Amino acid sequence: MNLQTAGGPPGLAALLAGEVARRLRAALAARPLASLVLSGGRTPLPFFEALAREPLEWARVGVTLADERWVDARSADSNERLVREHLLAGPARAANFVSLRTGAHDPTAALAERRAALATLAHPFDVVVLGMGDDGHTASLFPGAEGIESALDPAASPGLIALTPPAAPHRRISMNLAMLLDSRWIAVHVLGESKRALLEQAERASAPREHPIAAVLRQHKVPVDVYWAP
Repeated sequence: MNLQTAGGPPGLAALLAGEVARRLRAALAARPLASLVLSGGRTPLPFFEALAREPLEWARVGVTLADERWVDARSADSNERLVREHLLAGPARAANFVSLRTGAHDPTAALAERRAALATLAHPFDVVVLGMGDDGHTASLFPGAEGIESALDPAASPGLIALTPPAAPHRRISMNLAMLLDSRWIAVHVLGESKRALLEQAERASAPREHPIAAVLRQHKVPVDVYWAP
């Protein structure tokens, strides 16, 4: 596991923001557009705020989410709301944000439309930043969810899936593993000793269906760095 560490969450957020910004600048120097895929939750909020302060040509950066809860974008549970409030402010507001949410009643009805919307972003994605839950899920790829094995098939066509977590609220829309791996670099951003122990277990021995993050850590297509702080 390629581990990047800092003494605490603020230092880790700054470290990750600096590396993401460096990679986006390099992408923009080589190509007309760059793309950034983010994850929600509370852990990345200091990272979002640190990244928003980085000097970037944000108008040339496309931003989207690895997954989303099927809630209104104004809901406290919305990943989009967190990204808009903590990253897409000030100069970063110029970025092209592609939402995973539509007005459809169910995420299944939105899969084709949102897949087409994501096709407007630069591919492969330049940067994907993932988190991990206490059960080893990443994005909304939850152990025990119906269809999880096909969602974790690296040979599948890159795409979006709709699923219901076995033990978490809200229906979800999520990139499958193949779409997450359609990228140039992946960072896994986690905090705490228990998360580090789980990552080490997943890297060594866990089956992806038990801890889906294992499918990210143990593949050889895309370089992965783990950003961790106690």
